[in-house]
Amino acid sequence: MPGSPARPGDDRLARGGYAQALAAVALFSASPVLVRRAETVSAVEITFWRLAIAAATVVLLAAFTRRPVRWRRLPWRPFAAYGLVIALHFFLYIASLFFTTVAHALALVYTAPLFIAVLSRFFLGERLSPRRWLGVLLAVAGVAILTGFEPRAGPEALLGDLLAVGSAVAFAVYSIIGRAQRDAYPLFDYAAGIYAWGAVWLLPLALWRAPGSEYTLPAALAIVGLGVGPLGAGHTLYNAALRRIPATSANLIATLEVVGGVALSALVLGEVPSPAALAGAGVVLGGIVLVVR
Repeated sequence: MPGSPARPGDDRLARGGYAQALAAVALFSASPVLVRRAETVSAVEITFWRLAIAAATVVLLAAFTRRPVRWRRLPWRPFAAYGLVIALHFFLYIASLFFTTVAHALALVYTAPLFIAVLSRFFLGERLSPRRWLGVLLAVAGVAILTGFEPRAGPEALLGDLLAVGSAVAFAVYSIIGRAQRDAYPLFDYAAGIYAWGAVWLLPLALWRAPGSEYTLPAALAIVGLGVGPLGAGHTLYNAALRRIPATSANLIATLEVVGGVALSALVLGEVPSPAALAGAGVVLGGIVLVVR
C-alpha cells in the first residue's frame, strides 16, 4: 500500500540489488580497455561476438545452477525488439570508442540517468523525490567534471559524441525494459534471450565487415573477455539489480563505470585524466549517495 512502512525483507532485497549493481560496475569498468585491445576488429564484429559469447556464458551459468534457459517460453517478437535495443546500445558505445577518448565516451553514455528518470516516470510510475532529482543532476554534473567535458574539434570527434549519446538513449530504454520485465521472465531466460537476439540482429553486418578485420590473438582474447566479464556476468548482474531497485538508482550506480573505466584507461592505455576529472569523481559519488541512501 502507498505510504506503508517498508518491510525488513524489502530492505534486504534492496541492499542485495545495490550490491549486485556495484559488482556489475566492477565488471563494466574493464570494458573500455578491452575494446581498445580489440581495435583490429570492426566495432560491429566486436559487438556481435560480445553478445554471442555473453549468451553462451549465461546458458552455462544457468545450467550450472540447475536453472536451464527455457528458450521455448521466450516470445520471439518482444525479445527481438529487446535484442535490437541492446545491440544498438553496445554497438554505438563501442563505435564511439573508435572516434573519441574513453573518458569522453563514458561521460556521454552516462547521461542515461536523465533519460531513465524521465522514462521511468512515464512508463513505470517510479516517482523521484526532489532529493533524488538533485542526485541525478549532481551525478551527471560530476560525470561532466570528471571528464572535462570540453568540446572536441573535428568531424570524427563529433561523430563519436553522437554515437555515445545514441548509446545513452538505448541504455536508458534497455534499463526500463529490464525493470518492466523483472517479474515476467526468470533472470537467466531474460538475459540469454536478449543477448542472443542482439547477436542475431548484428550477424549480417558482422559477416559483411569480417573481410576487413584482423583477428590477432590479443584481439580475440579481449573480445572473449568482453563477452564473459562485462556483459555475460556484469550486465546479467545489472539486470538482477533492476529486479530489486529502481532503474534510475541502478543506472546511477552504473555511472561509477566512468570512475573505474577512466582509472583503468589511465593505467593501461596512458589516457590520464585531468585534476578536474578527479574532483568530478567525488561529485559523482555524492549524487549517487543522494539517490540510493
